Amino acid sequence: MSMPTKDASASEELVFARPASMVDRATHYCPGCHHGIAHRLVAELLDELELVEKTIAVASIGCSVFLYNYIDADSVESPHGRAPAVATGVKRARPDKFVFTYQGDGDLASIGMAEIMHAANRGERISVVFVNNTVYGMTGGQMAPTTLLGQKTTTCPVGRCKDREGSPIRMAELIAQLGGTAFCARGSLDSVKDIRQAKKYMRQAFEVQTKGLGFGFVELLSGCPTNWRMTPVAANKRITDEMIPYFPLGVYRDVAADGTCGSTVAGGE
Repeated sequence: MSMPTKDASASEELVFARPASMVDRATHYCPGCHHGIAHRLVAELLDELELVEKTIAVASIGCSVFLYNYIDADSVESPHGRAPAVATGVKRARPDKFVFTYQGDGDLASIGMAEIMHAANRGERISVVFVNNTVYGMTGGQMAPTTLLGQKTTTCPVGRCKDREGSPIRMAELIAQLGGTAFCARGSLDSVKDIRQAKKYMRQAFEVQTKGLGFGFVELLSGCPTNWRMTPVAANKRITDEMIPYFPLGVYRDVAADGTCGSTVAGGE
């Protein structure tokens, strides 16, 4: 006697789907790259916070520049490193819009160091998603400001040396000290647990803008298996074993929690 079969469709439950604001296409990123994860988190938050229709994204040069291919929102492409300056102009011209930048470490912490520091210090009502993979990804794997000591790149083939190139820059710690910063945190994309926490940090960085509190900043530790010359699994382990000890995860400033004043930048909400 044959046993009755259960209708599989009746018991199926959708538990994972593409965010509505994420374009339905495959990304061009290398296998193991974390930009795709970062894009998804951005899209999920734009949907959940109902910001899509009022969003203007600003991406700069580097792998981050392709954000507008994958996020279905109005976007502006800026010159290398100038995303915070462009975002400042956009937000001051249209204070009713939600404006965020999406930048890599070579872009934000090298050629764009002045722009990010002054935008944070002024307390511009923008949010910044900073993807830190410790290397210039698009342009050939050169040493970045965040490249770890001993890490080999095309411009320091024997490894970064403190006496020769200086120490890696910890951007979250720097941004947190500036007067206009309303929220600053560092998360990581190396594990499910860390990804979930990183999304919470990103939500807070977005919400300080929507609440008019000031500048929001979240750093995401990410892998670049191609330029690190590692497998994706080894790259994830490197984040856990090498990057997180040097770039500790956590909240570095939160004016909503500590009761400090937000900024009063011209053109703010």
